[in-house]
Amino acid sequence: MGHPFPIREIARQAGLSEATVDRVLNGRGGVRESTAREVHRAIADLDRQRTQVRLVGRTFMVDIVMQSPERFSTAVRAALEAELPSLHPAVVRSRYHFRETGPAEELVAVLDRIARRGSQGVLLKAPDVPEVTAAVGRLAAAGVPVVTLVTDLPVSARVGHVGSDNRAAGATAAYLMGQWLGDRPGNVLTSLSSGFFRNEEEREMGFRSTMRARHPERTLVEIAEGQGLDATQYDLVRAALERDPEIRAVYSIGGGNIATLRAFEDAGRECAVFIAHDLDHDNTRLLRELRLSAVLHHDLRHDLREACHLVMRAHGALPPAGPTLPSAIQVVTPYNMPAPVVAG
Repeated sequence: MGHPFPIREIARQAGLSEATVDRVLNGRGGVRESTAREVHRAIADLDRQRTQVRLVGRTFMVDIVMQSPERFSTAVRAALEAELPSLHPAVVRSRYHFRETGPAEELVAVLDRIARRGSQGVLLKAPDVPEVTAAVGRLAAAGVPVVTLVTDLPVSARVGHVGSDNRAAGATAAYLMGQWLGDRPGNVLTSLSSGFFRNEEEREMGFRSTMRARHPERTLVEIAEGQGLDATQYDLVRAALERDPEIRAVYSIGGGNIATLRAFEDAGRECAVFIAHDLDHDNTRLLRELRLSAVLHHDLRHDLREACHLVMRAHGALPPAGPTLPSAIQVVTPYNMPAPVVAG
């Protein structure tokens, strides 16, 4: 069994003699199975304690770079700050670079400034475009690990990704949509903030493929490029409703849900089923008011904790681990809403 600890240290941790530890490690026999387990447990304990020693006094300055509506970036900030105490004995400090929209060149300029200035890590939510992928490569070359958050850049030099299984989330939305619409006629409006965010593209693909398989009679009407902002979303939805009088339901992949509902109201149309993503402050209020049918949510605190751990591992402050698993998808209704995140 490979390990970095002297026999004397293992023996002291296990409360056994050095001779007994030596027999266990070298497989010489003559040792009870329970004693062998104590030796292996002592090695595992020493490894955990060594990790804690490596973390004591370490400060990780992490930059969070996001292109996202304010309501979601606010939720991410609150989730990270709520998780900071759980990362002790390490100390994580954060700098925020949030913007709602804009050309890729501006986002790239932010990433390049971080590469020149230095950082222990970047948590990044950005469109999957070549310019951003190249900037991630420059960060990696400068020794700055990048973790993608919520939406991935799979061909970039990022060290890992945290978020939910977006195709499964889209398929789940389609299943719920079909169940709740039942035999009522009507088409479904699918709304993306942008075609350049991979997570939204994957949600749309999961939704579309499942709807085609289970409900081929329903037409899906897509709108995009509203950036999840109410000001642009309203016009897109209102135009779609005027073009198609059969739209009766919404799968909101990219947000702007207050504007979407207002467009239905102003057009005098009913939205029979409305499924959205993420429990930001807008969706939380709309769900409580029974104006949304359900919100597909994943635990942002879990995602931010895993992202920070990936940064720490990239610096050798935590031992290697297996691949990061997708966050669990929660179907949240007005009757099972989780407690609000309170920043610590």
